[in-house]
Amino acid sequence: MRLEALIFDFDGTMLDTETPEFLSWQNIYSDHGATLELTDWGRGIGTWGAFDPWADLEAKIGRTLNKEPIAVAHHARVKTAIEASELLPGVLELLQGARDARVKLAIASSSNREWVEGWAAKLGVLDFFAATATQDDVLRVKPDPALYRLACEKLKVQPQHALALEDSANGAKSALAAGLRCAVIPNSVTRSLEFPSGVVRLGTLENVRLEDLRALMNL
Repeated sequence: MRLEALIFDFDGTMLDTETPEFLSWQNIYSDHGATLELTDWGRGIGTWGAFDPWADLEAKIGRTLNKEPIAVAHHARVKTAIEASELLPGVLELLQGARDARVKLAIASSSNREWVEGWAAKLGVLDFFAATATQDDVLRVKPDPALYRLACEKLKVQPQHALALEDSANGAKSALAAGLRCAVIPNSVTRSLEFPSGVVRLGTLENVRLEDLRALMNL
C-alpha cells in the first residue's frame, strides 16, 4: 500500500472546539441543578442528532427551558474560547510535511462548510487542502462513510491509499466504513470513548512525521 492522501477531521482533531462546547454545556446543566455525563455527550461527538442536550436536560429537571437566552450565552462563551485557541500540536508541521511530499490533503467534517472553512482560513491552513467534504455535501454525516468517500472522490484517490486522522469514535467508524486506514488522536473530551478496532491510537500529533504515519499504518 502507498500513502497518497491524508484526510483530516476538523473539530477536535485540528482545533479543539469540543472541549469548550462540552465545558459550556456542563455549566448549563450545573446552573439547573443537573449533571451532564461524558458518556452521554460522547455519543454525539463527531456527528449530529445522536444526543440532544436540550432534551436531556429538560428531562432531568422536569420542565421546559427558555432556550434562547441560554443558547446566546453559550455560543458567546464557546466562540470566545475557540478564538483563543490555536491549531493542535503537530498539525501544522504534518500539513507542511505532506505538502512537501506531495501527499494530497482534504478535510472531512460533520460540521458545515462555513464553520470548517472559516476557522481553517482564520488559522491560516485552508490553502493546504485540495478539497473539503462537509455536512453541506452529504445526506448523512459520520458515522456514515459518505464524507470520507466524497473526500477521496474529490482528491481522486482510492480509499485504501488514504489515511484518516480523527479524534472521535463516530469519525473513526466513518473512515473505516469508507475503506480508509485511520489514526485517532483523542482529546480531553474523547479520551475515554471506546474506539473501533482497527485504528491506531496516538497521544498527540506533536513530532509525528509523515514517515511515522506510513510506518504505523503500513502505507
